[in-house]
Amino acid sequence: MKGFAMLGIGKVGWIEKEEPKCGPLDAICRPIALAPCTSDIHTVWEGAVGERTDMILGHEGVGEVVQVGALVKDFKPGDKVIVPAITPDWGAIESQGGFAMHSGGMLAGWKFSNFKDGVFGERFHVNEADANLAILPEGMDPATASMLSDMVPTGFQGAELAHIEFGDTVCVIGIGPVGLMAVAASVLKGAGEVFAVGSRPKCIEVAKKYGATQIINYRSGSILDQIMDLTRGKGVDKVIIAGGDVDTFIDAVKMLKPGGIISNINYLGQGEYVKIPRGDWGCGMGHKTVVGGLMLGGRRRMEKLAALITAGRLDPSLLLTHRFEGLDKAEEALMLMKDKPKDLIKPVITISY
Repeated sequence: MKGFAMLGIGKVGWIEKEEPKCGPLDAICRPIALAPCTSDIHTVWEGAVGERTDMILGHEGVGEVVQVGALVKDFKPGDKVIVPAITPDWGAIESQGGFAMHSGGMLAGWKFSNFKDGVFGERFHVNEADANLAILPEGMDPATASMLSDMVPTGFQGAELAHIEFGDTVCVIGIGPVGLMAVAASVLKGAGEVFAVGSRPKCIEVAKKYGATQIINYRSGSILDQIMDLTRGKGVDKVIIAGGDVDTFIDAVKMLKPGGIISNINYLGQGEYVKIPRGDWGCGMGHKTVVGGLMLGGRRRMEKLAALITAGRLDPSLLLTHRFEGLDKAEEALMLMKDKPKDLIKPVITISY
């Protein structure tokens, strides 16, 4: 089969590989909707998780089952399925402790395009199919559903880790697709003011549609100064970091009230240390919590989030700004994520058979 792969740090291209083998608990799928991710950019061009050679990229998609293992109970060939970016080993000790995304080691529940070939191939392998696949709801657009693989659960994880309460003032730093989902999740969880930090017009437009009450354009001046001015010097209850770099934590700590939470869902691809300003952290005693976590994976998570779409409470289709047809468009779509034109939020590739 062919797949679009990371050939090495800074290098991508099409390769030929043997089709994956199906274990007794597993499934083999073919893609029907795929989306490249900024994480792919960090992995390839920043070498954020180290060297990878001839590894097929991609971890966001909807597929059609073509083969299942002998012990798979709930899926069969022909089923259209949502495939989460995180596919844990559910019997692992870490999973039993509530951290399935780290089953087998830190970040090891993230297998696609990290430890094994991803979904940008003619076939891809899913471990523990009954626990890691979810049936695509009838009538749901596969392109929209592909946002359930990663963008929706990662953004929602940001709001969950922040423990947003009714009426909280929340700042979401970075309003790419993940940050936009964090805005939507913050509103669903009952936030009052939601400050969305970004500059691209399309992202600003969609942030407002998802419920952002104020837009903070970092090109117009210090985001910290703007936030403190809007809050009359009080700061915010919660900060969700969905963009930026290791220096972003400086402003986040400074704008956070004592007792607040900084929730990081940004893939920090560069830098050795996160910077926490000592004084603004209360000399270590300010009750300002910093937490970061990989999204939840698995079937239950996909089904729960899909229910928000079918109930009309969430519309991830607003993220889809560029559409392509055919697996051969994977490279073009990925390069859009690398170059980030002003009108881009998220590209998606659909594949017909």
